[in-house]
Amino acid sequence: MSGGAKAEVLRALHRDRAAGDPLVLPGPWDAVSARAFEAAGFPALATPSAGVAASLGYEDGATPAAEMFAAVARIVRAVSVPVTADLEGGYGLPAAELVERVVESGAVGVNLEDTGESRVLKDAEAHAEWLAEVRAAAGPELFVNARVDVYIRRAPVPVEAAIARARLYAAAGADCVYPIAAPPADLPVLRAALGDLPLNALAGPGDPPFAELGRLGATRITFGDGLLLRAADDLTALAAKLRDAGAL
Repeated sequence: MSGGAKAEVLRALHRDRAAGDPLVLPGPWDAVSARAFEAAGFPALATPSAGVAASLGYEDGATPAAEMFAAVARIVRAVSVPVTADLEGGYGLPAAELVERVVESGAVGVNLEDTGESRVLKDAEAHAEWLAEVRAAAGPELFVNARVDVYIRRAPVPVEAAIARARLYAAAGADCVYPIAAPPADLPVLRAALGDLPLNALAGPGDPPFAELGRLGATRITFGDGLLLRAADDLTALAAKLRDAGAL
């Protein structure tokens, strides 16, 4: 299947979903985890930049662009389902170059945040202009998920700031918006304000079940590096067992 066809598959997965049936996209950090998620029946995958960074030995946000693109390419080669890649803030690349490198990796979607290099929110209008350049360079070949960081950057009245930024990014051509760390209680307000625009929610321990997040307004569910952290806990327990029991 061509990249364009896979991008359309990914886009179609976000359309006409029942309220209690959000699209659940696990976040693989390497080829092994990607194959496990595909084998479990998930129709698409969403790489987490923090998870990939950890698997490569970097702190979140410190992965060199070349290594991130190489890691994404390995994940894409390992599976047949569409893969969308978290590429942080785009690594300072011009829109056309970013799109070119994403296409070369085989990913058919991107997650792009609006936090700048100094870890503060970018100017929303300037970021929207850059997203519009990404959209123009990519055409329909990439599914663009615009991450909105007002909750993690502690913006005043974050739900209102999230709505304002999400609308700007949607007007710039984003296919989906992702107000990361929005509490479940804010999802109905976001859903009502954004109409039919697909809404990505972050799920973690203690959050409501996926179906409930969907009923609250989420179109799709992702996990950041949460699944890697769970796997790391399991591996730590196994390592302790090997050390102490001398047997599996």
